[in-house]
Amino acid sequence: MKVEKSPLDEPENARFAWARFKRLMALMVGITLAVVATAIVWLYDPDGQASVHFYIATALGIGLMMLLTAGLMGLVFLSSGTGHDEAVDNNLPGFDDDVDGSTQNKAPRPARRPPIRWKDDSR
Repeated sequence: MKVEKSPLDEPENARFAWARFKRLMALMVGITLAVVATAIVWLYDPDGQASVHFYIATALGIGLMMLLTAGLMGLVFLSSGTGHDEAVDNNLPGFDDDVDGSTQNKAPRPARRPPIRWKDDSR
């Protein structure tokens, strides 16, 4: 079995890809700060009973959620955009096959069950 090299194994490709990822994250940090500031201004009520902890929790919740989402999506874009996904070997044996590809000495599959249907009590 031949394993292809990932384009990220090349230092120049990896440097370019990670620089692009860092630019994307820097942009997302700026957008996140703007959204958090907008949310805090929108939620602020000078006559309200909300404590400072409400605003801290809101800022942390929105900020961490946006940064985590941006980081994970950035990694997906990095992996797909560099060709790293194509270097993965997906030629694995099937679910019912042994490592050598044979299907000997296997128990028969159970009969397929009918789909579950909801009772219709409206009649």
